[in-house]
Amino acid sequence: MALSHLAASSSRSTNFLKTLSLALSLRRPIPGDATPLTVGTAVPFTSHQRGPPSSSVETSPKGLLDFFRDMTLMRSIAVGMKAAITNKDCIITAYRDRCAFFSGGGTLREVFAELMGSRDESSKGKGSSLHFYKKDSSGQGTVGAQIPLGCGLAFAQKFARNYSKDESVTFAFYGDGAANQEQLLEALDIYSEWKLPAIVVCENNHYGKEIAEWRAAESERRYPKPKDGDLVLKVDGMNVLAVKQICKFAKKCALENGPIILEIDMDRCHGQSMSDPGSTYGMCDEISGVRQDMEMEVRKEVDDAIAQAKVTNFLLLSFSSFT
Repeated sequence: MALSHLAASSSRSTNFLKTLSLALSLRRPIPGDATPLTVGTAVPFTSHQRGPPSSSVETSPKGLLDFFRDMTLMRSIAVGMKAAITNKDCIITAYRDRCAFFSGGGTLREVFAELMGSRDESSKGKGSSLHFYKKDSSGQGTVGAQIPLGCGLAFAQKFARNYSKDESVTFAFYGDGAANQEQLLEALDIYSEWKLPAIVVCENNHYGKEIAEWRAAESERRYPKPKDGDLVLKVDGMNVLAVKQICKFAKKCALENGPIILEIDMDRCHGQSMSDPGSTYGMCDEISGVRQDMEMEVRKEVDDAIAQAKVTNFLLLSFSSFT
């Protein structure tokens, strides 16, 4: 199982590089070119109970380059999802939810100000790096607990549709390490029973902390066995265009027929924490060369945001000392 996963990981990384190389090659001669472009997803979608979406994704050279720039700031899942939804859609994930916060409309300055403990920011400086909060996107610090909380968000959206034409959905994320928790099973029953407009997303990087999935569980499936009528989709999470396509498709299905389980299959490219450098995980070394194209620009943007956050915090602290 481990060898087959490594082979699949290598294939996905190669496909990612081909798509990215296409974007860069098209972008160089025609800066800002928005000419329509159709790109095929190399790894097919898989589906239970219903046919998968088209593997042809509409984009443009500029769109591909914008994806790459955003992915330099965030992970490809967050970028692909952001491209498929609106700020009215809700996102709830686990801790370390900076990408979800950013995808939901947060700014870099807000991210760094929150990390520095500014009382003027989204979580009043109490969120630190783990628990960012916005009205429509946030994280939950208890592993797996975000899934039942997502029921409440989706229920509110369904209730609101009785009085308006609001067509928002909830994306509730969990990792493969939380897949065996009982609260996930119970929450999925509620999602299904009430036909809530939600996409329950398993981000499967095949490691729960540092333990490989094949060592932690007998079944390769990271979600309960589908019932009749349940829609389950699987997508290559290393392809931002495929993630965009599947999220658009999943949102449409959830609004029409109720909840969907979406498994996003990906590689782990970094360790779980600073104490876990991840040197034994088979890192995506081949991607490192491509990353260099925009790193300088993004680093400057990040440095500017940090500087602004420092100024804001200094002014707030100075004002507090005189009041």
